[in-house]
Amino acid sequence: LIDDWTRLHLSTRKPRYQAEAAGTIKRVFADWLNRPAERLARKDVVQLIDRLPPSMARATAAYGRACYGWGAKRESVPGNPFVSLPVQASTKRDRVLDDIEVARVWAAALGTPAPFGPIVRLLLLTGQRREEVGGMAWAEVSADLATWTIPAERTKNGVPSVVPLPAPAQAMLRARLAEVRDQRRGLVFSGESGKAVFGGWSKSKAKLDKDSGVIGWRLHDLRRTMATGLQRLGVRLEVTEAVLNHVSGTRGGIVGIYQRHDWAAEKRTALDGWAARRWHRAGAQAAA
Repeated sequence: LIDDWTRLHLSTRKPRYQAEAAGTIKRVFADWLNRPAERLARKDVVQLIDRLPPSMARATAAYGRACYGWGAKRESVPGNPFVSLPVQASTKRDRVLDDIEVARVWAAALGTPAPFGPIVRLLLLTGQRREEVGGMAWAEVSADLATWTIPAERTKNGVPSVVPLPAPAQAMLRARLAEVRDQRRGLVFSGESGKAVFGGWSKSKAKLDKDSGVIGWRLHDLRRTMATGLQRLGVRLEVTEAVLNHVSGTRGGIVGIYQRHDWAAEKRTALDGWAARRWHRAGAQAAA
């Protein structure tokens, strides 16, 4: 069932979703892979789901529900044992780093070797998602380093996004180019092999927490922090959503269909203003 679902249904989804969905089910239900799909009962699912951390339990339940729902519609299985599972609901995060915390994280990132240090700084400067920054390719960056175009296949919503790069981000990329002898090939922030996408997130983040003294936050919180900072600067909500590449809110529904302005100039002004706050410089004293 899982293989048919992946081959016939998930083939239209992003490669990342295909890998995560099929891979998660196969890992959690490894002992069931050689058994008929219809033999998996609800009690079996509950027992396995209960052993998982809340976030993984929710993801596994969602992937399993989608897989068996697809199979039930095709009458490949008699029912869906993943429907209405007793899974702990997710809690909405609202963590926003204050100016001192941002300054400390920036200062600690300055002392963190590539690729993680530059990744954290670019997350702060642009507000883009961790996977988007981590997978940044030189082919996506303009020749003058002024803009970064994230292709549709690498964005969460499947909509390409043009990100204006403020001066500190351009300087960082220029320094990165010097390290690779101006060879604009492959990934900007490759892992230890020089080719694969960086993958040492947990270990690097733990060290950053220790170096900065800032705890209780996630890398995704930098995105919310940047967005909040833009609002404090008086940036229009539509512009903030354009920077974040959100297609809901003011860019959703009928408004999104007829509102085709790309906010390019406004996005650049907003990100330049955020970088000009100089929290990265003010952080030197705070981090000392």
